[in-house]
Amino acid sequence: MKNIKVLGSGCKRCQQTEEMVRDEAARLGVDVSVEKITDYAEIASFGIASTPGIVVDGKVVHAGGLPKPEDLQKWLVA
Repeated sequence: MKNIKVLGSGCKRCQQTEEMVRDEAARLGVDVSVEKITDYAEIASFGIASTPGIVVDGKVVHAGGLPKPEDLQKWLVA
């Protein structure tokens, strides 16, 4: 199971990023645990200054703006 953290304040882009992660995981048949992190101190601890951010199994893979679908696929199947 992939452990995914979506980092962001809860803005529309952050919500959309979480939906994109869940939808792509379901489409690929990848078992994921998605956690939403909204605490600014915790977000900063990942070294992210621009949200939304995505952390996959403890590694920051994305920060700022919406992720590309092909990138999501790469992160989820790696």
